[in-house]
Amino acid sequence: MIEQTLTVSKLKDNTAWLVAEQKPACEGCNGKCGSQVFSKLFGTHKKALPIPLTHPLQVGQKVKLALDDSQIVQHALWVYLLPLIMAFVGMFGALLLFSLPELGQIASAVVFACVGFLVAKKKGQSLKHDVKVIKIYPISLPVTQIDGD
Repeated sequence: MIEQTLTVSKLKDNTAWLVAEQKPACEGCNGKCGSQVFSKLFGTHKKALPIPLTHPLQVGQKVKLALDDSQIVQHALWVYLLPLIMAFVGMFGALLLFSLPELGQIASAVVFACVGFLVAKKKGQSLKHDVKVIKIYPISLPVTQIDGD
């Protein structure tokens, strides 16, 4: 199980929007490593995760969520491996079945990889991630007390 503590950023209808706190990759190099450079280049845009309300929550309250690891591995296999396998199928199919030159093989690999990506995207949308609320922290606890439990 993967566990993460998130903060309630807004409540709308029967949905709570949770935001994770950004943690720096490291602080030993004073911003000269690749992680810090990429962080500065791409910004710190926070995504909000919507979850249906099952318990009363307040904005600013901390919630600990858990996610099953096996679903993430399955999702990653679809997203990363399927386009790659499809690219190889397209490339070898163009070579063995149609005897296309190198440019045709590359074009076929790109087309098949795009098809694999679209299939993986469709399959990824159908996978359901079972996110469970493990603990809801009272709003009056200081952050140091939450991290130390």
